[in-house]
Amino acid sequence: MIRYTLRCDRGHGFESWFQSSTAYDSQVKRKLVSCPNCGSIKVEKAIMAPQIAKKGRVAAAEPEASAAAPASTEVSAGASTPLMMAQEAELRAKIKELRDHVTRNADNVGEKFPDEARKMHYGDIEHRPIYGEASPDEARSLIDEGIEVSPLPMLPGDRN
Repeated sequence: MIRYTLRCDRGHGFESWFQSSTAYDSQVKRKLVSCPNCGSIKVEKAIMAPQIAKKGRVAAAEPEASAAAPASTEVSAGASTPLMMAQEAELRAKIKELRDHVTRNADNVGEKFPDEARKMHYGDIEHRPIYGEASPDEARSLIDEGIEVSPLPMLPGDRN
C-alpha cells in the first residue's frame, strides 16, 4: 500500500491510499479519484515528505485501506480539524448507505460473480443487479472485456 498526498485543480489537499503507483495511475486515468471537498477529478500528486523511521524505533503502522476506496479527507499536514472530522464522518455514512443500498437491492452471487456478470454482458441471462466476489485478476479480466464492474467501498472497521 502507498499513501499519496493529492491536490485538486481548485487547491484542496487530501490523502488517499493506493495498492501501488500503477493502481493510482490507472484510477486517475479512469477518473475514479476525486477531491472529497469539491468532487473535481482533476487531481495530481502533491509534494510530500517521506516517513522515515528513526534508528532503533519502528514507524507506527498505518491503517490499511482498500485501493478502490474513496480518498480520505485528511488534510495534507496530517492534522485533523473538527471540520475535516465532520466531513469524514459524513463520507463514511454515505459509503455505508451506498453499500447498504446495494446489498438490499442486488443479489449476492458470491464467488460466481465473474461468471454471472459475463452471462449478463453477453446476453445469456437477463440483466439484474448483482454483487459478489472476484479476485483482482478476475476483475481486471472483466474490465478488459468491457464489462463494467465496481468494487463495493470498504470502511476500516469492515474487516474486523
